[in-house]
Amino acid sequence: MMHPLTILSEAETNLARDIVKAAHPSSVIDFREIFLQEPPKAQLVEFLALEHAGRLSPTTPHPPRLALCQYDVIGADRIPQFYESVVDVVSRTRVKHTVVGKRHHASLTLSEFDVLVDRCMNSPLFQSALAEFKLPEGFEVVIEPWPYGGLDDTDENRRYFQGLCFAQDKRSGNPDSNFYSFPLPVIPVLDAHTQEIIRVDRPATGGKGDGLREQTFQKDIIGHCRPSEYVPELLPEGTRKDLKPLNVVQPEGPSFRVTNESLVEWQKWRLRVAFNPREGATVHDVWYDGRSVIHRLAISEMTVPYADPRPPFHRKQAFDFGDGGGGNMANNLSLGCDCLGVIKYFDAVITQADGTAQTLPNAICLHEQDNGIGWKHSNWRTGRAVVTRHRELVIQFIITLANYEYIFAYKFDQSGGITVEARATGILNVVNIDAGKVSDYGNVVSGGVLAQNHQHIFCVRIDPAVDGPNNSVIVEESHSVPMNAVTNPHGNFYQVTKQTIERASYLDAAPEHNRTIKMINPHKTNPVSGNPVGYKFTPLATQLLLADPESVQARRAQFAQHHVWVTKHRDGELYAGGRYTLQSQFEVDGVADAVRRGDAVADTDVVVWNSFGITHNPRVEDWPVMPVEIFQLMIRPADFFVANPSIDVPSSKNGSSRLADSECCRKSHI
Repeated sequence: MMHPLTILSEAETNLARDIVKAAHPSSVIDFREIFLQEPPKAQLVEFLALEHAGRLSPTTPHPPRLALCQYDVIGADRIPQFYESVVDVVSRTRVKHTVVGKRHHASLTLSEFDVLVDRCMNSPLFQSALAEFKLPEGFEVVIEPWPYGGLDDTDENRRYFQGLCFAQDKRSGNPDSNFYSFPLPVIPVLDAHTQEIIRVDRPATGGKGDGLREQTFQKDIIGHCRPSEYVPELLPEGTRKDLKPLNVVQPEGPSFRVTNESLVEWQKWRLRVAFNPREGATVHDVWYDGRSVIHRLAISEMTVPYADPRPPFHRKQAFDFGDGGGGNMANNLSLGCDCLGVIKYFDAVITQADGTAQTLPNAICLHEQDNGIGWKHSNWRTGRAVVTRHRELVIQFIITLANYEYIFAYKFDQSGGITVEARATGILNVVNIDAGKVSDYGNVVSGGVLAQNHQHIFCVRIDPAVDGPNNSVIVEESHSVPMNAVTNPHGNFYQVTKQTIERASYLDAAPEHNRTIKMINPHKTNPVSGNPVGYKFTPLATQLLLADPESVQARRAQFAQHHVWVTKHRDGELYAGGRYTLQSQFEVDGVADAVRRGDAVADTDVVVWNSFGITHNPRVEDWPVMPVEIFQLMIRPADFFVANPSIDVPSSKNGSSRLADSECCRKSHI
C-alpha cells in the first residue's frame, strides 16, 4: 500500500475520474483538478509515529487515501456549475460531495486560455479593434491570456478572462522572437460561460498629465517601439566569448538517497517530498538526527497587484497559486542549468480536461550545492585554519506564468537550518506608451514600452513540529535600556524580551527591535541553556501591500497586509488567500479569517505563516529579461541542539581546486 503522503498515481487519478463520471451519468463534465487530499492530520501523525518507531507492519491500518476532484458540470443552459468531490481510491467510493456553485470560481485551466485566443481571432469586435492600428508588414498579433482580476462593482459574477495583446515580428523566422517589445493597447474580454468576446477595452497610452482614460495613441501603434531580443541566436552582438566552463562534479555520486518514491535522507535530515497542482512542491515530516522539526512546509500563495490606476489596469492582480496553480504551471526541469550536479527528479501528475491523468516529468529537482563557507576558525598562534563548506540539499521547482518565472527552493543545510527561497525572473509585464512620454505608473524600459509598478508578495506556510506536535510561538525582541545607576550604569546593556502568543494574531517585522519569531516546544528544555528547544526566523522587513485597505486589491489579499500570522491548525486550511481566489472580491477562509476566530495557540497544534516580497518599480536593467530578485526566509535552530550540529562536517579541500595560472591572472586584470 502506498505511503499516505505519496502523490496520486495515474491509475488512482483515473479511478477517481471514473467514480465522479459515474455519479453524473447524463452530464457533461469538465475536470479541473484531481489530486491527493492529505489525510486528517491526527490520523497522519499517528501513522507517522508508528513509522518512526519502526512498528509498521503489513496489517497496520493506513489513513484513508483520498482524491480531491474539482470539476464543472455543464447544464442545459451551458453555464457550468462548480463541484468538488472527495473519492476514497481504496474503497472506490465517493465520500464527500459539495456543490460550490456560483459562490466562487474554480481555478483556471490552460484550455480556457486556448478558448480565449481562438475566440479573439474569430471575433468581429476584436478584429474591428485591431483595424484601428496599422501594423508593419511581417508582424502578427499575439494574445497573452490573463486572469480578469477582482470584479468591478458593476460586473456580474460571471466568469471572465482577459487578453493582453502584443505584436510579434515574424520576419526573423524565429518563433522565440520577443513579442513583449511591441505591446498593443487592446484588451479583449471573454465571457467563459458563453465563450464569446463581450467587449474590447482600450486602455490609455499617455504619460504624465494625460489622464486616466484619454485615448492618445496613433494609428502607427508600434512604429516607436524597437526589438529587444533575449534568445542567444537573435542577440545582435551574440553571447560572451570569454566565459570558460565551470562544472559541478560529484565523482562518487550524491550524499543523499531517495527511497519509497518520496523519502529523502541526507546528512541527518529525513523528510518527504510531495507535489500538488496548487502549491507545487511541498515538504513533509521533516526530522533531523531523529528529532522532528516541521510537519509540513509549503509556498501557500502569492499575489501580484499592479499600481496603474488607468482602467482596466486597476483590475490587474494575479494570485498565481490560487488562480491557476503553481504546480500546474511547473516547468519540466531538464538536465542543465536549472539544477547542477547529480540530480534526482520527481515527476508529478496533473489532470487533463477529461479527467485523464497526465505525467508532468521532472517537475521537481533534488540536488546538492555548495554555498560558501559553513564555519571557520584560524588559530593565529599556530597558523592552522579549520574550515568547512556550507553544503545544502536543494528541493527546487520553477513555474512559468506567461511572462514571469518564479524559482522556489527548500534548502536544508548541515547545521540544521532550513531556507525557503523565492526568486523572480522572466519578462516584465508591459504596456504601450506614446513616443517620448514618461509615466507615474511605471518606467519606460524600451521604446514605446512601459513596465508598470507592481508588487510580488509571497506567503510561506510553516506547520512546526519542534520535538513534538504541540508547540508555542514566542516573539523575541531586543530593546535598548536607558543608562541608570542600578542596571545599566555604563549604558551598554540591552534587554531581550520574550512574549508567548496566546491567541491567533498577526504581527509585522520590526528590524529596529530585531523581532524574531521562535517556534518552541514548551515541554522540552535545552540542557545547556535551560531554554525551551526551538526553531526561529526573522521576518523579512519587506514592504506590505500598498493598495488602499478599502480597495478590491486589498480586500482579496489580506494575507499580504502583515508579515506574520499565527493560527491554530485546521484540516484543509492551507491557503493564505483562501481556497478560491479567481475573481474574488474578498479573502474568504484565508489567514485573516483564521485569526478572527481567536483560537488559543499556545502549547497546541499551531501554524505560522510568513509573508514577504518585492515592491518592483522596474528599472531599464530588468529588460528584456530581468536578473533574478532573491528572497530567503531562514529558519534556524534556536537552542535545539547542545552545540554546533555541523562541528563534525569534514574540512577536506576541494580536489578539483587549483591556482589560476599567471597568464590567466594577467588577462583578468587588463
